[in-house]
Amino acid sequence: MLSRRRMIAASASGALAFGGVMPRALAQATDKLVRMIVGFPAGGGTDVTARVLAEALHGTYASTIIVENKAGASARLAVEYVKNAPPDGSVMLFTPDFPMTLYPHSFKSLSYDPLKDFIAVSPAAKGMLTFVVGPEVPDTVKTLADFVQWCKANPDKANYATTSAGGTPHFTGVMLASEAAIPMSPVHYRGGAPAIQDLVGGHVPASINPVGEVLEFAKAGSLRVLAVTGAKRSPFLPDVPTMKESGYNIVVESLSGVFLPANTPDKIVGALSDAMREASRSKEMIESLARSGSEPAFQTPAEFAATIKFKIARWAPVVKASGFVALD
Repeated sequence: MLSRRRMIAASASGALAFGGVMPRALAQATDKLVRMIVGFPAGGGTDVTARVLAEALHGTYASTIIVENKAGASARLAVEYVKNAPPDGSVMLFTPDFPMTLYPHSFKSLSYDPLKDFIAVSPAAKGMLTFVVGPEVPDTVKTLADFVQWCKANPDKANYATTSAGGTPHFTGVMLASEAAIPMSPVHYRGGAPAIQDLVGGHVPASINPVGEVLEFAKAGSLRVLAVTGAKRSPFLPDVPTMKESGYNIVVESLSGVFLPANTPDKIVGALSDAMREASRSKEMIESLARSGSEPAFQTPAEFAATIKFKIARWAPVVKASGFVALD
């Protein structure tokens, strides 16, 4: 628990600030109020990870870091906001990689260029997705193959929830529908929390979510995880097979990380990179991320930029084959 001295209230947008402790091993990079912008509502997996990172960075990068939720437009509002922020290290974006790697292909008109308008600093967490079903799906459906058969028998119910149109969960479902030859349609939500709420309530039969968003519900038995998308099983769901083990050649692993506006000085980028490296090694962050079903990750700015560029190329044929174009 954070002490009262270290926690201050922020705006009604769901902000949370961390401050008031002595610096750790690194010299503090800035004494400015720093805002970490998240494009999803409070309570979802991205928001939780951002708050873990903000806690890990305070006292090394800045004395006060506020996590500010700017949900909307499939997370693009947050990306656009940071693009136009002052390049002085006081505003950073924390996001899953798909607004940077998938959106260039899935949106007809995108107001930002991931490679030109941002500096990729480092990932903070790595994880995978889950394919999970709720009470609308009969208990007899125990595997992903069972769900495929259920969809074929109930094509009018063959829907799945996603956290945003044109994102990684969306196209994971597109790939599964293509491989399984089922007419499975996405239902788009503004974040993981509302998607899970409708899944538990029986308003949508299935959903594709990060591991951390479903762990609590899976343990309680209110949801059933049929498969994960990693190259190997999740350490947090060791009894759940991968999609490849389930017979579908789908591997999707995600990175969530920090981006700064283009033209941010190298000194600031380097300071934030150093602070994130230290954070990735801290026992507190390792344990906090484990509770949310993910693991720490770190790359240098050059490595992270190369990863983003690689993923942009990787998703291009998937999106093109789907024929999907987001118009908004």
